[in-house]
Amino acid sequence: MKVYLAADHRGFEMKTELLEWLESSGHEVTDLGPKKYVKSDDYPDYGFALGEKVASEPGSFGIGICGSGVGMVISANKVPGVRAGQARDPEIAAVGRSDDNTNILILSSDYIELADAKKVVEMWLATEFAGEDRFKRRIDKISSYEAGR
Repeated sequence: MKVYLAADHRGFEMKTELLEWLESSGHEVTDLGPKKYVKSDDYPDYGFALGEKVASEPGSFGIGICGSGVGMVISANKVPGVRAGQARDPEIAAVGRSDDNTNILILSSDYIELADAKKVVEMWLATEFAGEDRFKRRIDKISSYEAGR
């Protein structure tokens, strides 16, 4: 599975650990940065880059990490075609995929331990979009709204 990773300085350590773990699990992973710890970096730069990559490659997935997760989810969702959702437990991650067809998962490095983050990522990547008419209709409304702006 094609997965893009991005984080700010607060998510840097978790991103590095997840990168190695995802690669060892057989996923094709691209690190969108940062490549080294930079305390003064800003989450929007990485949220936008992650969103642009995932939106330009249908079928790919992204994982973004910042301190609270909120800033990264806001910035990634500014990119048309992105459906980013934040999750701290596997059940929410699964619902985000099955009902809302999220293509980016956002994690909070300040509020979730690495072992739990791996469980969330594992569940999210293993869950498919349910494709029910009501879910498709809702996603179509979002896409139409984006296109009209």
